[in-house]
Amino acid sequence: MKRLFPLVFILAILLAGCSSSKKQLQKGNYDAAIEKAVKQLRKDPRDTKQIDILVQSYKVANEQNNERVRFLKMEGRPNNWDEIYLVYKALSNRQTLVRSVTPLNVNGRSVDFPYVDYMPEMVNAKRKAADFYYAHGNELMKSGIKESYRQAYSEFIRAKEYVGDYEGIDSKILSAKQQGMSRVFVSIQNSSILKFPKEFEQDLLSLDLPALNSGWVEYHTQNLNSNTQYDYYVNVNVKNIAVSPDQTIQKDSVVKRDVEDGFSYVLDKKGNVMRDSLGNDIKLIKYKTLQCALVESVQSKACRIDGDIEVVQMNPSIVLKKDPIGAQSNFEHISSRALGDLQALTPKLLERTRSSALPFPTDLEMVIRCSESLKKAIRGAIQNNSRFIY
Repeated sequence: MKRLFPLVFILAILLAGCSSSKKQLQKGNYDAAIEKAVKQLRKDPRDTKQIDILVQSYKVANEQNNERVRFLKMEGRPNNWDEIYLVYKALSNRQTLVRSVTPLNVNGRSVDFPYVDYMPEMVNAKRKAADFYYAHGNELMKSGIKESYRQAYSEFIRAKEYVGDYEGIDSKILSAKQQGMSRVFVSIQNSSILKFPKEFEQDLLSLDLPALNSGWVEYHTQNLNSNTQYDYYVNVNVKNIAVSPDQTIQKDSVVKRDVEDGFSYVLDKKGNVMRDSLGNDIKLIKYKTLQCALVESVQSKACRIDGDIEVVQMNPSIVLKKDPIGAQSNFEHISSRALGDLQALTPKLLERTRSSALPFPTDLEMVIRCSESLKKAIRGAIQNNSRFIY
């Protein structure tokens, strides 16, 4: 019984392979049937069932391809040549696959397929497809429409991939890319009462723009040249900058801490020192309370920047989206003075007594502290609204 199991298992695999290729044939998936039949015939070239499936599938698949080519040629449309090339390529690939197991022998009869040289037809179709893409790209470049430039770019790329020897093809690809690109200009508009320096504005616009760019969209914070036309504007409108006054709050507190302060013996009624079960004198720990007055100074200051970010499309000028943005920065410093026994303080409180009050940041410094969080808000708003820019 143990010896029979491997034989049954192998037989099941062989039957599954046969059934699989047959099922693909019945479904009309001829290339899938051919692939599975070839795989089985590499293992067993005398498998008559797989040979029959291969013959049937190969014949029907080739007939369908040849009929499609005949139709496309009779139709005579220039854009058909790309499909004609792909069909010839499929015929060639199928022939190469089948020739890896042919000729086959069935009961003394040789099964083989005549070789067809598809290369001349493939080269001809490839050249005519490239001619079509090149000519179509040139026509699209005359439209003056951005989407047409982008399509022209794809046509020129395809023509170069197929043939690659058109005169000036690289310059046409570059021109189509440049004219199909959407350019976005990002700028800061400060209408608040507090004016910030140019360096701060430049820092706000250091947004890692290459990471925001996509295939057909590029962002700029500096004008490329006077002739550059921008398709979109992203205006970061700073409308309000609020800086709180310098604020110092004092908090007085008394810190107490009980510490050991010697001991006394426990006496019995006769005045003798009492002992425990081990014979040791019983001692009573004495405690004393340490006390320290703590005067804490809490310095604080805050800055809040609010505004909005708007995406504006040009030609025609339309505000596509407007979202609020904001950022905040905070300054806080705690220092302390101790009056009394420092041993009453915890290590954390003791550390505060070693620091003194700091000079408050200026209003401009508080604004500059907002730059990182404001940059994140600007970048997030641009990313969230990128669907409007294409």
